[in-house]
Amino acid sequence: MIDEPWSSLLSAAVYILLAPVIGGLVAGIDRKVTARMQGRVGPPVIQPFYDVGKLFEKENPVVTTTQNFYVLSYLVFMVVAGALFFSGGDMLLVIFAFTLSHIFLVLGAYASYSPYSHIGAERELIQIIAYEPMIIFTAVGMYMVTHSFNVSAIVSSGIPIIMFLPGVFIGYLIVLTIKLRKSPFDLSTSHHAHQEIVKGVTTDFAGPNLGKIEIAHWYEYVFLLGVVYLFFGFNPVIAIAAIIVAYFLEILIDNTTSRVKWQLTLRSAWLVAGTLGIVNLGVLYYLRMVVAP
Repeated sequence: MIDEPWSSLLSAAVYILLAPVIGGLVAGIDRKVTARMQGRVGPPVIQPFYDVGKLFEKENPVVTTTQNFYVLSYLVFMVVAGALFFSGGDMLLVIFAFTLSHIFLVLGAYASYSPYSHIGAERELIQIIAYEPMIIFTAVGMYMVTHSFNVSAIVSSGIPIIMFLPGVFIGYLIVLTIKLRKSPFDLSTSHHAHQEIVKGVTTDFAGPNLGKIEIAHWYEYVFLLGVVYLFFGFNPVIAIAAIIVAYFLEILIDNTTSRVKWQLTLRSAWLVAGTLGIVNLGVLYYLRMVVAP
């Protein structure tokens, strides 16, 4: 029997080692499925690993040396957020580390003197403002159902959270499109060719720094899909199936929609997703506090 502290450390270590592999494969499958939807053969599934490997073989040109610090901080805090999550840590602390990591990416773009990087950074901030409330609603909803913010307690509760938080789940899927930088909400940057020639927030990153950003995205994929798992954690098989269906839905939306303006992104995240979340939490509070005293 492994003691709980050691079990948490082991889970964090497994995430740190395996998340880049899983995230890279997810990115490769994403490219392959996207290509099939567009009538192309597409690259091999392991192409993202080749791309990142080539980036680390190149020089590391920077506009200012502080970009190195910001990119490294972005990667480190993304790893910390995922490690805390998969080790069963506090969801609020996880969200704090997750948001802080993206702030470092924005600062890295602002450290450049390019107006294109500045526009990309501003759009990244808009996306943070758009999705952050819904992610907090997700954590609060899970607390209301399981009476704990700890991921370990949420998973071990055995409660079918999706039955209590369907509105929150739909709202989370909406902001997941923003977080995965999929159309129609790929404002700051995109992982596919339906972006402008200028690459948004990552315009002035190249070589190893751009490779670190890509690896951070792989860690992010695994973390975000891990949150989907929590809604169906009462049954691991159903949870994994839900993750596959949710990600396929994101790819489908990405390939059937065009980018919208930032105003519609905010309205979609706040009015649609936020309303679904608030109404769901309000109904849950009513049922818990009034109907079932």
